[in-house]
Amino acid sequence: MTDVTQDQSVVRRNIFILTAAQALGAASPPIIISLGGLVGQTLAPSPNLATLPVSVYSLGLAIGTLPAAFFMRRLGRRNAYLLGTLFGFASGLIATFGISAASFALFCLGTFTAGFYGAYVQSYRFAATDMATGDQRAKAISWVMVGGLIAAVIGPQLVIWTRDALPGSGFAGSFLSQAVLALLAIPVLFFLRAPKPSATTGSQVDGGRTAMQLLATPRFLISVIAGVVSYGLMTFVMTAAPIAMVGHGHSVDHAALGIQWHVLAMFAPSFFTGYLINWFGKEKVTAAGLLLIAVAGAVALSGLHLAHFWVSLIILGLGWNFGFIGATAMVAAAHLPNERSRAQGTNDFMVFGVVAAASFFSGNLLHASGWQAINWLIFPAVAFVLVPLVWRAASSAKP
Repeated sequence: MTDVTQDQSVVRRNIFILTAAQALGAASPPIIISLGGLVGQTLAPSPNLATLPVSVYSLGLAIGTLPAAFFMRRLGRRNAYLLGTLFGFASGLIATFGISAASFALFCLGTFTAGFYGAYVQSYRFAATDMATGDQRAKAISWVMVGGLIAAVIGPQLVIWTRDALPGSGFAGSFLSQAVLALLAIPVLFFLRAPKPSATTGSQVDGGRTAMQLLATPRFLISVIAGVVSYGLMTFVMTAAPIAMVGHGHSVDHAALGIQWHVLAMFAPSFFTGYLINWFGKEKVTAAGLLLIAVAGAVALSGLHLAHFWVSLIILGLGWNFGFIGATAMVAAAHLPNERSRAQGTNDFMVFGVVAAASFFSGNLLHASGWQAINWLIFPAVAFVLVPLVWRAASSAKP
């Protein structure tokens, strides 16, 4: 077997492993998002703090990106990912104990710690590109994101199966299952074959650019901003949507179903997004995603019937898929190999920092100004990144 054939075999093997790990690790957020507010309503000292457990998850995710990048740089991806699963295991146990002890602070600590695990899980998409080249990169990212589609099924089902598993502690069983999922990821990730870290990685000896130097590069900066806007707007609207649906007379079941279809729309296109990127280019697919997010806002503003909410959420999910996967592919192509951990850590810190802010801000704006205000803010945000992105796509298409 030639070296090239061996490399291709390792790439395919890694993609399969990372997809399975993504399915296990990405099942945690649906559990936290669907149950965090309900548990918060029971444990929080004030109704205004009911959604705090969900928000601190996003905060933990944002804060955890830089330490995760550091450990990946020093220990290698596989060892760092195994470390990440320990955060996932601990977070489930802490949250379970917080519910059992009726401690709101302890429960929030559990969801915050889950965010640290999420920081490692989010980087699986980049790990798939480590040994991939050319057209393989976009396909690798896309296929790993398919694991999110599986997670969208696993997470809600675990909530249903385990929410009453521990008598006298409603929903504690669901968070205990979150700990079990993290443990199941350990034997999966153990077989990952990622490049070993260089002895000089992260130092100035390797000639790699610093985070600020990377951000001063237009190609890298527009890639990061595209990811920030795609993920930030999706979170901003999705967080407010269930509350808005119930507030406009729709049932809780209808709101939950709308979110379920939204999550499926987020990940289902991953089967072919990589192929679209290879056919049309990273910038064009990312721009298409941003346009779909704007279309979702227009649909939401056109009425308050259930169909308006559901259709807008489905389009929003599709837009996120094209926008975020496209932006991820742009980031992967905008740095040198010796800048990998630093560039990816910087990108994720900025993306999930905005996601955390969006989750905090969305509920307050909805309460103060209404559902329409949420959707009107989509358009200037999309225009802010779409103009330079389209210009770059047009420039790259010139001979």
